[in-house]
Amino acid sequence: MATFGIEEEFQFLSADTLFPVAVGDEVFARLSVLPAWREVTHREFLASQIEHASAVFDRMDVARTAVTGFRRVVAEQAADLGVIVASVGTPPDTTPFPSITDTERYQRIVRTMDAVIADHQVSGLHVHVGIPSREAGVIVLNAVRPWLPLLTAISSNSPMWRGQDTGHDSWRTVLLRRWTTSGCPPSFIDAADYDRRIVRLLGIGGTVDLGVIMWDVRLSEHLPTIEFRVADAQLDAETTLFITALCRAFVAHSLAVPAARYAAARASAQMPSELLSAALLHSAHHGMRHQIFDPLVGGLAPAAECLDRFVRMLEPDLEELGDAALTREAVARLRIDGTGAARQRAAFQRGGPPELGRLLTASMTPREDGERVTAAAGAILG
Repeated sequence: MATFGIEEEFQFLSADTLFPVAVGDEVFARLSVLPAWREVTHREFLASQIEHASAVFDRMDVARTAVTGFRRVVAEQAADLGVIVASVGTPPDTTPFPSITDTERYQRIVRTMDAVIADHQVSGLHVHVGIPSREAGVIVLNAVRPWLPLLTAISSNSPMWRGQDTGHDSWRTVLLRRWTTSGCPPSFIDAADYDRRIVRLLGIGGTVDLGVIMWDVRLSEHLPTIEFRVADAQLDAETTLFITALCRAFVAHSLAVPAARYAAARASAQMPSELLSAALLHSAHHGMRHQIFDPLVGGLAPAAECLDRFVRMLEPDLEELGDAALTREAVARLRIDGTGAARQRAAFQRGGPPELGRLLTASMTPREDGERVTAAAGAILG
């Protein structure tokens, strides 16, 4: 059973303006004295953020309890401070330059990157999946590169920026392009090649340390994991768990038969970098609304069909890991409700910032079991 961990970044916003509010330190101080949350609550780059860096799990039901529990408690803290907390890739409206958490490392990054920081008001979902070795991690990294456009589309949840609809479903993806290392990583020969090449980046183009390597997927430098960083922060816990399940199943799929999977990963690694770069921005623009790049087709295909092919490919691993039902349900909900970006855009069109604020607040509260679309889900993978 593949172990995994979940990192979710949350933004505190003014209930009236939806601007970021720098109360992250206050919430951190409150949660860090509570035994249940002390070890998993972290300050983040922006003073308006807090992070839940979960424990290590091997079962999704245990992860659900932790993820929904943290969302509930952080929403309570936000309400007590007279603000709202949202799980979105970008805040709906922004200040000209954000307040940064006062740590030496974060301030060093600000000094190094200068005005790039003005637009670095972003929040992500990072999924760590346990790997047996860094060699195995490189196999997975190479294999997942062609599927990053699909994962970008599924997880798009940042259509708003400076009070306007950007027309993009993941504006966060666009903003991150300004960093030295972002988007799709290159392919690597092996772990030694990976380690040699990332070390050469230190000190160049703002890479103050290895933690600033911001590819959509990378090997962790402090944990025995591969880290999927492609996703925007997700509106609701169920979508977070869905993306986590896909990442975990993909790792299992890539490593199931080492020799064969290594050959497949090497073949995938030959996918032209310029094609994947363009495909990622295409997905950031259109999300799941139109066609996206499908590596099994070799070009653009309807987004829903690409997702179906991806899930069918992973079905044996999802079944073995116990995540198939969760995935069926999530795919059905995605077809009905759309991505987080689609839901944000619809709320903004219905009633502007007030309606969007209501959506952001409501999404922090877990859905009841009765609200799940299990009937519709039966058609998926069935």
